[in-house]
Amino acid sequence: MSHNYETQRKDTYATFAQSKGVKLPKEAVVDFLFFIEELDADWAALEKALRAEGFKTRRLEDGETLVASYGPMPVTPEAIWLQERAATTIALKHDFYPDGWELAE
Repeated sequence: MSHNYETQRKDTYATFAQSKGVKLPKEAVVDFLFFIEELDADWAALEKALRAEGFKTRRLEDGETLVASYGPMPVTPEAIWLQERAATTIALKHDFYPDGWELAE
């Protein structure tokens, strides 16, 4: 089954539409979350590929989630979608799937 980037893009833009009235920073570090699909997926290869594109990575203690952080970057739907798509393309090649994004604390 192929990934539907258009649905993912629409979800990102909808997040901004739903946040009307919420004060967002002009710039922030954004965390993109990915979950492992195959137990034998190569975490190290994924992290290396993401780091080569400027992302910082960390694994969550749940053993199933990788966080790829980028920024500080503009907090706009266009800017976030650009990095979200880049990280997703890399993650899918390594048997990880997108699980949203959030502004880092």
